[in-house]
This record gives sequence, C-alpha cells and structure tokens, in this order.
Amino acid sequence: MKNENLYNYILGIADNNLILGQRLGELCGHGPSLETDIACTNISLDLLGQVRSYYQYASKLKVDNATEDSIAFLRKEKEYVNVLLVEQPNTDFAYTIVRQFLFDIYNNLFLKELQKSHDITLVAIAKKSIKEVSYHRRFSSDWVKRLGDGTKESNLKVQEAVDNLWTYTDELFHLTDADKAMVKEGIGVDVTVLKSKYYKIVNTLLTEANIVIPDSKWFQKGGKEGIHTEHMGYLLNDMQFMQRTYPNMEW
Repeated sequence: MKNENLYNYILGIADNNLILGQRLGELCGHGPSLETDIACTNISLDLLGQVRSYYQYASKLKVDNATEDSIAFLRKEKEYVNVLLVEQPNTDFAYTIVRQFLFDIYNNLFLKELQKSHDITLVAIAKKSIKEVSYHRRFSSDWVKRLGDGTKESNLKVQEAVDNLWTYTDELFHLTDADKAMVKEGIGVDVTVLKSKYYKIVNTLLTEANIVIPDSKWFQKGGKEGIHTEHMGYLLNDMQFMQRTYPNMEW
C-alpha cells in the first residue's frame, strides 16, 4: 500500500509538469517574439525533463512493466491527476503568462518543502528542479508586471486572464488520500500550509502590476481526482498520437 500511495503521490506532482509542459510546447514557433518563443520552449523542456525523473522513479514502483513512456502516454484521461489550472488553453499570451505565473509561485514553494522529504530520490529531484523553477518564477512574474503595468490593452488582457484563471488556484492546496498518506510518512508536502503564503505572494505581485485581485470565493476542482475540463481530451489526443500510432516509441 505504501508503494501504491507513493506512486500516486508522484503522479500528482509529475502530471502537473507534463500537462503544463505540453501546453507550452504548443507555442513553439508561435510566440510573440523570437526571444519569448525560445524562453517558453525552454521552460517546457525544463518541465518535461523533471517529468522524466518523476516517471522513471514511478515506473520502479509498478509491477506491470510500466515505463516512463507508458506512464506518460498510455493512460486514459481519468488516470491523469493534474490540477485543472495547467490544462487551460493558450487563449492568448496574457493567459499563457498568467497561467504560468499562478503555477510557478506554487511550484517554487512546493519544491522548497519537498527538499525536506524523507525520500532521498524526491529530494534529489527537488534540488535539481528548484533551480529551473526559480527561473520560471522570475520569468512569469516579470512578464505579469510588464504587461499589467504596460498599455491599457495589455493591462485589460492580464486582468481578464487573472479573472478567469483565479478559479483554478485553490485546487493546488487540496490533499488527496495519497498526499495525506505521504505527509504522514514524512515523504510528502502538506500543501495546505503553503496556501496563505502563496496568496500573499501572488496578491502582492498582482497589486504591483496594477491588477485587481478577484474577490470570488468560488473555485473549481476535480483534476486531482481525474475529473478534467473539456480541454484535456484534445490535449491528450495531440500528446498521445505518436505513441498510440507507433507503439513502443521511446523519448
């Protein structure tokens, strides 16, 4: 049971990175400028690199000959346990940046705590990943301030993105059964204790960017239980196409 909980816990971390990395990968060649295009693509590659480490570890916990590739590409939609935030589409550049920002602040806080885990493999992954995620956080934060405090149009677009994506932020701090089990073992991170610090950081930066903080108390959830938005199926169709068409391909 411990291995099952650990496996599910790892998926809860890695699936967020996989789906967000896939979303950013969709922008390759479509960024607003060459520099920004390359930056978003590199962030996508960072996330996918972290995913490989997590899935390689997860595959060792399975007894059905699972591989990093089968875990990544051959699960059904309800078997992915990423939060709803990361699967939201690239509506425009402001949406892409705000989505990244809202996740980066969380991910940075999370990885700092994961380095205290009793699981040496997760600690090693966290220590390597935190360097990349610190850059991700700076990149998305700088762009939020640049756009929010820029032109009237850029401010309106960021405000719209924040208003629409805010509803997905609370799910970041929900604990699944696997999360609770791993927290009890000293392996997992109790993300509930990160919530107040997260919103304090996010609210401070959005205020600096002249963005009004949404006052809505209504939040969406379900991704951690495999219940996704309508966008997820289309994303998986693209992501899994090659592996399902040409079985046994490797990254």
